[in-house]
Amino acid sequence: MSAPARPPTGAAQPSAPGPPRPPGRHRLLPYLLLLPAAAWLLVFFVVPLLQLAAASLYDPAGSLATGYAMTWAFGNYPDALAAYWPQFGRSFGYAGAALVLALLAGYPLAYAIARKAGRWRNLLLVCVVAPMFTSFLVRTLAWKTILSDNGWLVGLLRDVHLLAPDGRLLATPVAVVLGLTYNFLPFLVLPLYASLERLDPRLLEAAGDLYAGPLRTFRRVTLPLSMPGLVAGTLLFFIPASGDYINAELLGTPNEYMIGNVIDSAFLVRLDYPQGAALSFLLMAAILAVVFGYLRRTVPGEGPASARSAAQRSPAVAGERPAL
Repeated sequence: MSAPARPPTGAAQPSAPGPPRPPGRHRLLPYLLLLPAAAWLLVFFVVPLLQLAAASLYDPAGSLATGYAMTWAFGNYPDALAAYWPQFGRSFGYAGAALVLALLAGYPLAYAIARKAGRWRNLLLVCVVAPMFTSFLVRTLAWKTILSDNGWLVGLLRDVHLLAPDGRLLATPVAVVLGLTYNFLPFLVLPLYASLERLDPRLLEAAGDLYAGPLRTFRRVTLPLSMPGLVAGTLLFFIPASGDYINAELLGTPNEYMIGNVIDSAFLVRLDYPQGAALSFLLMAAILAVVFGYLRRTVPGEGPASARSAAQRSPAVAGERPAL
């Protein structure tokens, strides 16, 4: 009877099994690490949100003196929308106009810092962020001085006949839009810079080798590759700008008030908590609808159907030569 075969010398020996791990312990560790953040969101976001939802359904006839009764008054929502729909439209109109101005100024600025600034890049980034070291209120008050009727800007515009001799900027929609653009511009520039800074310069060189001009290179290479930063920046700009009320309060008049001013007045002046809460939820719902619609049009799908459609549109699959 032959002896059992022995493993060759130098071969790796099977290691002895270690002590058994406690069942499920390693699986629970990620959730345990999330507990502090989840508790913070629960206490300071979910609970106040539920209280706000309850307040929006109180009896509108109540008051702080007599108290509010929960009557499930869903009619608070259509009543608030019917009373203040102009302020809703004004909020989104001002935020949209400010976003367009911010894109016209912010995209070239982010591109110049990311691609052309060289050793001045860090200094220019500090200049973009530096205004945020100052209070939002102080920055807006500074614009009130800049846009005043006796300020240098209004005088210059009158001298070049862009403003009538008695024309003004302060207390107009222009002032509110300019304030929104200035105050929220860093939220747009920084994500754009992050995307443009990672752009491979060899792709731009390849576009030039394929006889693409600057405009075509921007449209087919630079803009698509910077879309993640563009989408993030526009959302970070548009969402707080839509709910802002400081700029309209300091740079405008009641004719320029946005929905944020109405909500502020409902809670702190008129003490109409049901209407203020209903307007807050309507604003959140409107912003969510705009954001989801924007993301559906700008962010491509990632499912199998979209992958197949992208492959069918690909020039390589169709046997075509890719062209810029």
